[in-house]
Amino acid sequence: MSKRLLKSTAVVSAMTMVSRILGFVRDLVFANVFGAGAATDAFFVAFKIPNFLRRLFAEGAFSQAFVPVLSEYKTQRPHHEVKALVADVAGTLGGVLLMVTVVAMLAAPLLVLLFAPGFRGMEGKFALTSEMLRITFPYLFFISLTAFAGGILNSYGKFALPALTPVWLNLILIAASLWLSPYFEEPVMALAWGVFLAGLVQLLFQFPALMRLKLFGLPRGAWRHEGVRRILNLMLPAIFGSSVAQINLLLDTIIASFLVSGSVSWLYYSDRLVEFPLGVFGIALATVILPSLSQRHAEANPDAFAATLDWGLRWVLLIALPAMVGLMLLAGPIITTLYHHGAFTEMDVRMSSLSLMAMGLGLPAFMLIKVLAPGFYARQDTRTPMLIGVRAMVTNMGLNLLLVVPMVWFALPGPHAGLALATTIAAFTNAGQLFWHLRKEGVYRPQPGWRRFILQLLAANGVMLGVLLVGVGELQAWLTWSSHQQVLRLTGVIGAGAIAYLLALLLVGVRPAQLLVRHK
Repeated sequence: MSKRLLKSTAVVSAMTMVSRILGFVRDLVFANVFGAGAATDAFFVAFKIPNFLRRLFAEGAFSQAFVPVLSEYKTQRPHHEVKALVADVAGTLGGVLLMVTVVAMLAAPLLVLLFAPGFRGMEGKFALTSEMLRITFPYLFFISLTAFAGGILNSYGKFALPALTPVWLNLILIAASLWLSPYFEEPVMALAWGVFLAGLVQLLFQFPALMRLKLFGLPRGAWRHEGVRRILNLMLPAIFGSSVAQINLLLDTIIASFLVSGSVSWLYYSDRLVEFPLGVFGIALATVILPSLSQRHAEANPDAFAATLDWGLRWVLLIALPAMVGLMLLAGPIITTLYHHGAFTEMDVRMSSLSLMAMGLGLPAFMLIKVLAPGFYARQDTRTPMLIGVRAMVTNMGLNLLLVVPMVWFALPGPHAGLALATTIAAFTNAGQLFWHLRKEGVYRPQPGWRRFILQLLAANGVMLGVLLVGVGELQAWLTWSSHQQVLRLTGVIGAGAIAYLLALLLVGVRPAQLLVRHK
């Protein structure tokens, strides 16, 4: 079981790595072609709104509610009942999404006022955002159905195709930036049409795999279907419990819209860099662990359930801690190497670096949430993560006021970084409470060897920290080097840090046996 989980996680990580690398290329093209200003702020908000709702409803609440119910049907019921559930959920979900999409397109200016109130009074920026939102919002319809299809494939152990699907978004947006944008009076409009097309392509990409599973049928609305009702009942609280980090980032965007132009973009580029390790491993691990935990629960095997959680937590810390150290120490060099070209200025580098350091600090918490929350969802408990999520969201809002308002009043540099730091603290609050409840309920029982494992990780990260401090140098030097010099130096520093970390793990005694699922 442990080897199968690890293999599945590796497959998802590899596919996600391809997508994230292309995502970096996409952002590099964005920075070079469009820079960080009013037009890019407008696009990032127009894309963030449907993308936020996608993570909130589709990959967040819906997936967390749908996969456990589907796993139960798959484990305990015949195939024709599973196929009927899929058809009924597809029809119900598709109908709701279509209505939401039509209403949102008609009410685009109101949504911009809600999600970016600071754009009010900036007529050109507000109008451009509203126009692009009408084009990008159907992405929610397409990508939510894509996530629905991906949840089915994941439940049947088909992890590679859903993990590879996001590649299409990056490829299409790169093409739109380079070849379509010159044909528009406002070049950034090409990105909005790219988002629309990418959603449709990603949905169509999943169809053949569903047909091979013999689960592809005509969607039908069936609100009274027992499985559909259970999924809907689980979804509402899961909206908050699974997507608190996204809600916090959205609140950051709302406040950032009142700050100087570029603030939304600086936060976007920082978030994208944090999303790289989070997506490559954290989300990949969550994608694999939810179906596994759901099956353990359906089989009434609490020992295997607890051991699987323990396995996930060990791997999170093994990856998240060095990634956090690397992002915080190398924030400036990474931003410089990737984005300091064309319209992306030295000021953009320094401001993006500040928010990246603040967000990078929260990476372990973001990853822990991805493993701890499925411990509730797999047992079809969405209420507890919801309550914890609401408390974390309130914490984030209070910290935003506490950290950002004084910086604005006293004209201190980088108030947008205060937003990122507030999100980080709220994430640790969320993760801590999830962990405490799982321990209190006896769902998670730590396996032997944790104290030794933590000490080993601290020692290995200390060694890596020393190596990175020697190699990082001054940011001003990075800003003056050529792109070739930057790439070589950054590659060398990251490589040296990774080798030092791995060797240190071996020297302090970390062995593969410590990272396997162990239960009686």
